[in-house]
Amino acid sequence: MTMKILRSEKGFALAFVLILAVIALGMTLAMLFMVGRGSFVSGQQKSYRTAVEASRGGMEAMFQLISSRGLPTTPFTNQVLSAGIGTKLAGGIGTWGGLDNSMTINPAVSTTYDMRIDLGAYRVYSKVVDTVDGNSGADEGLLKTAVVNSGSGEVTVVSVPYLYTIEVLSERISNPTERSKISVLYQY
Repeated sequence: MTMKILRSEKGFALAFVLILAVIALGMTLAMLFMVGRGSFVSGQQKSYRTAVEASRGGMEAMFQLISSRGLPTTPFTNQVLSAGIGTKLAGGIGTWGGLDNSMTINPAVSTTYDMRIDLGAYRVYSKVVDTVDGNSGADEGLLKTAVVNSGSGEVTVVSVPYLYTIEVLSERISNPTERSKISVLYQY
């Protein structure tokens, strides 16, 4: 009698349908997980791109500060400059004395950055970590009355630019985990 029950095909369709239903449920759960994960990754990428754009804005503000040799000419909202920024921009790293030249920026410690600026929802910290001396400076316009000189004894000085290594950190004011870091080699 037990052999007849085992050889009977009654219930085979039910077992087959249950197996197919479990496979379909697993595939549906996997698709839902992938869609949810894709949305999460897209949101993270959007936050990072926004933080990178804030870093680029802070980098441009630092470039303006370099071109003015440490004197803030453009008024930015909530701009804070360190006391040694003029020394860092004027001479090589040998003239810095006790100024900080490590590459780490800690927003909680004001001595670890040279400039802080608020750009919209982001706070950007920037710092000059190395300076290589040069002989170029800000544009002073034409120094003589003519564009072309006829004197043959005049020696043209070769322009050697200053090189600045700059670290930039931007982070969202309301959520410091949204951040980006940029390292820049600026030739001026």
